[in-house]
Amino acid sequence: MTNNSKGTALITGASTGIGAIYADRLAARGYDLILVARNKDKLQALAAQISDKTGRTVEVLAADLGDAADLARVEKVLREDASVTALVNNAGIGTHTTLLESDIEKMTAMVQLNVTALMRLTYAAVPGFVARSGGTVINIASIVAVAPELLNGVYGGTKAFVQAFTTSLNHELADKGIRAQAVLPGATRTDFWALGGLPIEHLPSEIVMDAEDMVDAALAGLDQGETATIPALRDIELWNAFETARTALGPQLSSTRSAPRFHVAA
Repeated sequence: MTNNSKGTALITGASTGIGAIYADRLAARGYDLILVARNKDKLQALAAQISDKTGRTVEVLAADLGDAADLARVEKVLREDASVTALVNNAGIGTHTTLLESDIEKMTAMVQLNVTALMRLTYAAVPGFVARSGGTVINIASIVAVAPELLNGVYGGTKAFVQAFTTSLNHELADKGIRAQAVLPGATRTDFWALGGLPIEHLPSEIVMDAEDMVDAALAGLDQGETATIPALRDIELWNAFETARTALGPQLSSTRSAPRFHVAA
């Protein structure tokens, strides 16, 4: 760590788009960085740019998180590098293709990256955070976590996992000095859409947010103590009402008897 560092932030999917912006913003906040993505050349170029701009130490780790051996290498860093104080699980893939038109192998690869890799990296990082009494996990989910009908259902399912997993992390670890935030962006101006087969130019311009605005809003939400941040949401009371309704279900979710509305004989 360099002097006055807030520790090291490891960011996945860091070579472009949202991940690269998180790298820039966290370096400006005083974090050293470990940047993870498949493209080593792009990582090195970004690392040099950020280091020159901020003076922070920036390491690169070229890895395909869909590959078990590469994933294990990143897990090892998270388990063994005591300087790591923040993990940004940004790497992910998506598609707008309907369920019946989707290739099952591509859907399986999506689950591997969006769910399994994110889960394993979090499991690698969090025990060290707990032992050091502090750490931050930022998980990039999506609005489809709560509105899965908007896009491909497997994609929505993976992001619902991210949201639920982050909620559970907060429930279990908040009293141990760990912060976990799920970020639920709407349509964001990155290459995500083109890679998924739907160029962003085909979306209504009024629903598309610049990636810089998205990340800045997400970090502002983190600063404000939000555990779930929807950058586009103007009325936070809508989310609060959603959460209130969800938690109110709790006492009625399990019982010795079925509900009277089903008219099941005793």
